[in-house]
Amino acid sequence: MRWPLLPWLLALLCLPAEAHQINLVTARVALTGDRMVTVELGLKGSDVDRLIGAKTYDVRQDAVDPAAVEAMRAVILAYFDRHLAVTGGGTACPPDDAAILPDGDGLIYRNKFACANLAGDIVYRSTVLTEKDKTARQVVLIALGKSETQALLDAGNTTVTLSTLPPSLLSTMRRYLLAGIEHILLGYDHIAFLIAVVLWARRLCPVIKIVTAFTIAHSLTLSLAALDVLIIPSRIVEPAIAASIVFVAVENFFSRDVDKRWRVAFLFGLIHGFGFAGALREIGLPPDAIVPALAAFNIGVEIGQIAIVTLMVPALGLLDRLTAVDRAEPARAARLVYTMSAMIGLLGGYWLLMRVFEA
Repeated sequence: MRWPLLPWLLALLCLPAEAHQINLVTARVALTGDRMVTVELGLKGSDVDRLIGAKTYDVRQDAVDPAAVEAMRAVILAYFDRHLAVTGGGTACPPDDAAILPDGDGLIYRNKFACANLAGDIVYRSTVLTEKDKTARQVVLIALGKSETQALLDAGNTTVTLSTLPPSLLSTMRRYLLAGIEHILLGYDHIAFLIAVVLWARRLCPVIKIVTAFTIAHSLTLSLAALDVLIIPSRIVEPAIAASIVFVAVENFFSRDVDKRWRVAFLFGLIHGFGFAGALREIGLPPDAIVPALAAFNIGVEIGQIAIVTLMVPALGLLDRLTAVDRAEPARAARLVYTMSAMIGLLGGYWLLMRVFEA
């Protein structure tokens, strides 16, 4: 989000929306009427190794070694003791005996904290992973009796107050709006598609049509998938997104007709929407504000998308003027489009191969 555009295109980042995710901690914190707090955290084995300098995770098997986990149990628990706490009125609630369990490609931490003898608000604090990696996030599902809500922690926001009212609707929408913006700006495959699809555009009207068609399409499938109406497995969606990038990149060599490209943008926008939904499912939707949170995330994606196109189109226009033979009527240099399309096509092809074999 804060980096130049070219490294985004060249960064070969693609993570499947399955199992434990790198740089992401998922947590469930439950508060009962007797002020007992149950905490369960899950995180990727490779992240655990980064945190404590161990070798519990086998890259080739994409799994943690239970024996290695048991051998490092004391070190892992010591890390959690330093970076996770539940307090009542500012005083630490006594913990129970913690459990560390191997869980496929990651680890599960479980513990209980007794806050019955402590007055004041009960607060969950965690800097697990976020203290080491400032870009990491922790998604916290908070269960208060029969109601559930969610919080998103990061390096600058490390606490959740459990015994007060849930966050306001405005706060929830703001959080999901920012999550949508962050996802599109860090979604290198989505950025590559948007850039490739507008490379021949020299007028505003075709760009508006392309962006509008892409927005309508991905909003539709994002909403259907997020609401569990229609779900397509990521092993199908992620390769299809990569294939869409290859398609529009190759098409740039054979067609310069951007006026009709809104159709391609709409078609592939349906596929990209399922990809956005995969990211949203990792965050989850708050049960008490599903529609507002979904709308805010969608708007955030759209804001990020407009920002990308707003930067890209004037940059292409500037390159037209710098490379034009006739400065009065600059034309789009074919070699520029072909070079960028070739780079994007190779990147899309790499993602396609990686995602097909990972599936």
